[in-house]
Amino acid sequence: MTPKDPPFPRLLDAGESGLVVEFGDGIDEAVNARVIALDRALAAAAIEGVREAVPTYRSLLILFDPLVVDRVTLAGRVRELETAPGVEAAGTLWRVPVLYGGAHGVDLEAVASQHGLTPDELVALHAGALYRVYMIGFAPGFAYLGGLPERLHTSRRTDPRPKTPPRSVSIGGRQAAVSPPIEVPSGWHLLGQTPVRSYDPAREKPFLFAPGDTIRFMPIDAGAYRDLLAAAEAGEIVATPETMLDATPAGGAHDA
Repeated sequence: MTPKDPPFPRLLDAGESGLVVEFGDGIDEAVNARVIALDRALAAAAIEGVREAVPTYRSLLILFDPLVVDRVTLAGRVRELETAPGVEAAGTLWRVPVLYGGAHGVDLEAVASQHGLTPDELVALHAGALYRVYMIGFAPGFAYLGGLPERLHTSRRTDPRPKTPPRSVSIGGRQAAVSPPIEVPSGWHLLGQTPVRSYDPAREKPFLFAPGDTIRFMPIDAGAYRDLLAAAEAGEIVATPETMLDATPAGGAHDA
């Protein structure tokens, strides 16, 4: 941010029917918490003319009908909601099973070697962390995660793959990710696969994870993976949910 830029949050136009609310310029849990708090406050306010809100790492895109609500009025309501006292938001802790290595995680050994770890040590580090769901994007149900242990920070591949296996669990830079049940291109390193379907259009709620949720990975063996995959394909949600409270203050008028 340059000295001429206004302080955060910043409201920027996105065409004639979009308003972007920026809370920061990097990957930061407190910034993301403010994004999610505003998203939830906006949903609760049910402002006429607001069609959709899309949370990202550091900003919220608000799509609206300019024939119903004008930009100035909407911006004023957004300012009010953003500065209103927030409450702790109920999130979900998901325990997500993963089959690491082998054909299911073809980069596991190479990444372990790069960091001077054995594959088992890498799995223990990866599965021992708590991951925050920062945003859903790129592909339906693709979950971008923060919380990757610093020891596992790994530059992305120099030769991205045009296709990667569905439901891959991967890392890239300082981030981790869970892929949807479709093949997607990726330059991230593949550590394993989960039987969990993060996206299923047949479900009442197609997207399993939501921004602000938390994920802990659980290593499983090949037999458990096969059983859970069959159950997931039959419509079961094979990730274990637990309600939790997000300890980060929601909303507030402080700068990020």
